[in-house]
Amino acid sequence: MFSAAGVWPLLAHLANGAEGAARAELAEALGLPAGQASDAARELLAAMGAMRGLDTALGLWTKRTLELRHEWEAGLPADAHGVLTGDPAADHRALDTWTVKRTGGLIDRMPVTLTEDTQMVLASALTMRTRWLSPFHEVELETAYEPWSTKPRLGLRRSSAVLDRVGVADTLGGYVTELKVLGNNALDVHLLLGEKDMKPGQVLGAGVDILAGRYAVVPGLQLPYGNVGPGLWVEKVRCRRPEPPSLKVTTVAYHMNASHDLLKLHRLFGLTTARDISRGHFPGISDSPLAIGSAEQNTMAKFGALGFEAAAVTAFGAVPGGLPDLRYVTTQISAAFDLPFGFLAVHRHTRLVLTAGWVTDPLPSPEYGWEDER
Repeated sequence: MFSAAGVWPLLAHLANGAEGAARAELAEALGLPAGQASDAARELLAAMGAMRGLDTALGLWTKRTLELRHEWEAGLPADAHGVLTGDPAADHRALDTWTVKRTGGLIDRMPVTLTEDTQMVLASALTMRTRWLSPFHEVELETAYEPWSTKPRLGLRRSSAVLDRVGVADTLGGYVTELKVLGNNALDVHLLLGEKDMKPGQVLGAGVDILAGRYAVVPGLQLPYGNVGPGLWVEKVRCRRPEPPSLKVTTVAYHMNASHDLLKLHRLFGLTTARDISRGHFPGISDSPLAIGSAEQNTMAKFGALGFEAAAVTAFGAVPGGLPDLRYVTTQISAAFDLPFGFLAVHRHTRLVLTAGWVTDPLPSPEYGWEDER
């Protein structure tokens, strides 16, 4: 799983302080001019902070010897700035404490590589929690998918009279079944099941395109009879008394964690030039030359019978880039989703994707379930 919403604001603040090729690459990755990036990042963080069930934070830590440009620092939250002592172990403990506090314990370690040369750390934390409007019942999963059928898995099942929570989209890569699981605070999870030959990126990309209106979804009420989409059947059944149409959903409980080294995809994130430590790339941040030494993200997600929670912590570590200009330095102090499927955690009203993931290993049954105290 991955959270683009956790990365984008950090890239935007970096772009605002970058120059040359690094600035151009970051602007291309962001999709807007670097001069507008910082304002856009503040707007995005403010919008997410106003969403019920969603907590966000931004943190900045620097060595005492690193003098920041006032204009750049002023674009960050007033209480965001901390200090790096130069002791990597002690500094990591402090950053981990911030991580635990900002994610409510869902993530316990800041994803950053610290050395004695680390000059700055810029990080974000994102945490979401929601309870289902209609909870699931825990059952043992019945599936023909062999990797999941080799041992009991924790399945989830529920029935609803709202047929349009599910639908099918005809995408370039194939048909995709979408199920909307609604939370009680407008934070929803969209489950996405593609055809067997579709790759995870195709399925998740189709889900994003559906949100953007690039693909139309045929809702449940308009579907014909038969196997109308991946994992989706419409049929007539006999009953003893008049009953309204119903939607029966089977899926799995899952609890996943993932870590990503964003520099392995430096072109995607506009960091190709910025990682060159032979010179500085961010004169808008500080007169001291800086380059990106590390860029990482830790994420987690838990989907259970009663609700969903997810968190992402993203951090960029800046190291010296080239030789400093000594003129500026005065001191030197330190549906049936019963086979692998994707999910998008979405804010219902803005359609902003908060986290995205691919489920390959559901929880075993029966010893794992949703923790009611959450």
